[in-house]
Amino acid sequence: MKLDEWNALDAADAERELLQVCASRRWAREVASSRPHPDVASLQATAEVALTDADLDEAMAGHPRIGDRAAAGASRREQSGVAGADADVLTALADGNRAYEERFGHVYLVCATGRSAQELLEILRVRLGNDPATERAVALAELAAINRLRLARLVERNS
Repeated sequence: MKLDEWNALDAADAERELLQVCASRRWAREVASSRPHPDVASLQATAEVALTDADLDEAMAGHPRIGDRAAAGASRREQSGVAGADADVLTALADGNRAYEERFGHVYLVCATGRSAQELLEILRVRLGNDPATERAVALAELAAINRLRLARLVERNS
């Protein structure tokens, strides 16, 4: 869909499209209500400002684990760098995901686009050393990066 088509959707349809980008209902409502946008950059900037710590838990619930073979849609495409990883790296990612979830109480959220399984594993290991407040801020920044990419794909499909 093109940006002008998304701008013209009714509020419920615009929110439904945004929920495919980010699972936070509050965020989707706020971004949908900000229309129209003159360009993708405006949409992305508004979406980033609209994203708050209050959205993080609901948004993370909509993300599969890194390396999860059941990942679908955008997550599968974003994690394509994991697809060809060897068994040792996949096992280490699975173990790291478990350790991360035990430490922080939520999935390891990272903008995986363009990153290999080994890179994602190294980032995970570093982030395990963060204190909870720092890690929450990092996860929010990663979510914003994911949203930017997904918003661009949303309004540039078939353009």
